[in-house]
Amino acid sequence: MHIKHHPVLGKRLSETVTFYFQDQPYTAYRGQTVAAALMANGIKKLGLSRKLLQPRGLFCARGRCCSCYMTVNGEDHVRTCLIKVEEGMKVYPNLEDPEVTNDGHGD
Repeated sequence: MHIKHHPVLGKRLSETVTFYFQDQPYTAYRGQTVAAALMANGIKKLGLSRKLLQPRGLFCARGRCCSCYMTVNGEDHVRTCLIKVEEGMKVYPNLEDPEVTNDGHGD
């Protein structure tokens, strides 16, 4: 649920953007973090824990834990509580470890 009227934020909540979570369109306010935008749209499961494969959600909301890691615009393990949502952004849950590629450097 988005806040429609706020006495302090006022007009800052007026401009909306469309982003995509698992290829489905959602609306957010410009300046809102990705994690906050997902919560406002009722999405609380952001991924799975590595060891027990249990659902992860927003925990600290300030970049100290790893509960909000998601794949954003093709980049794995992005802390979604720290980055702001942008028009057309594509967000996917982290359901497994990313595939590590060897670029041939450093061996």
